[in-house]
Amino acid sequence: MDTAKNRGLAKKLCFAGIIALSGLGLTGCEVAPPSALGNLLDMGWPDPVTPEGASMYNFWVWVWLVAWIIGIIMWAIFIYAVFAWNSKRRQKQGHGEFPKQLQYNIPLELALTIVPILIVMVLFFFTVQAQTKVVALDKEPDVTVDVTAFQWNWKFGYAEVKGDLSPVGGDYDGSDLERQKLADETKIDDENMVNGNPIHGQSSNDQSYLNYNLIETVGSTEEVPVLVLPTDTAIEFRLASSDVSHAFWVPEFLFKRDAYSHPEMNQQERSFQIEEITETGSFVGRCAEMCGTYHAMMNFEIRAVTPDQFREYMDFRHNNPEASNSEALEAIGEEPFATSTRPFNSDRTGTRDGNNAVDNVGI
Repeated sequence: MDTAKNRGLAKKLCFAGIIALSGLGLTGCEVAPPSALGNLLDMGWPDPVTPEGASMYNFWVWVWLVAWIIGIIMWAIFIYAVFAWNSKRRQKQGHGEFPKQLQYNIPLELALTIVPILIVMVLFFFTVQAQTKVVALDKEPDVTVDVTAFQWNWKFGYAEVKGDLSPVGGDYDGSDLERQKLADETKIDDENMVNGNPIHGQSSNDQSYLNYNLIETVGSTEEVPVLVLPTDTAIEFRLASSDVSHAFWVPEFLFKRDAYSHPEMNQQERSFQIEEITETGSFVGRCAEMCGTYHAMMNFEIRAVTPDQFREYMDFRHNNPEASNSEALEAIGEEPFATSTRPFNSDRTGTRDGNNAVDNVGI
């Protein structure tokens, strides 16, 4: 009789494990969760504006759903055990103080070992699947942007613009060859310099790994840089730092990548791609790597505009090389300066006392 009961319990636990494992399979679905479910389980994640971000968002929410399912099943088993097998109840039923011990129940022990292993394996599989999609460099981008981080701001340059988005009628190569040549000359110190070329035979002032472009937007103490990008377009970002380690982070991308000096020498893949930005708007960007005194104020903004607006923007920048980025934004009917970086104050000159917040009352 006891053996039959034990087998029945083992079957119930196996069935519970199968339900949990089946739910975990949903974590690999590309289907977005219901909005109410997403709002409940996304734990504050922003709504994604790229397909890669959507993939991570869906995976995140479904994993939380499965975690709750498994947790509820386990809590139910614990609570059942507390009330069904406590000593007072067993004494009333005329049984001994302890229920029958199941440590040698082979089917049960196998189930309790195999089911968690399968859950971890399935979770790992779908984690790798989502990660592979996010870091894949297979998008054939129409716009390539060079991102240079420095203490404590950003420089953005348009390295390549293809097709109808180009300001020159054909594929646009935005490399500034003269400045690139000057940067290449910093790679090796003069032979007569004392303690020259200290880093594996190269200069400590080497900037040859940085990219320089004809159309660039450079942030300053007074102005948060605005990177203008088109929607519905594949885009590649190429990251590098001119000094310490930084990190390029746009919350709505649900993705962050560190920016290092000498990325190739540090065995870092400096590029990442997005399939598209799915909606227009202003999206704040941050440095997500503690990089020094004014790290908290190292902000930027991505201004996503329509492809037609982007083409007009590039035409203006190409035909008016002396014009500022704010003037180019005004020329296409956009706000000239960053609108999304509040409540952080980008002014470095008056914040040494730590007062770097902006009063949002009335905003």
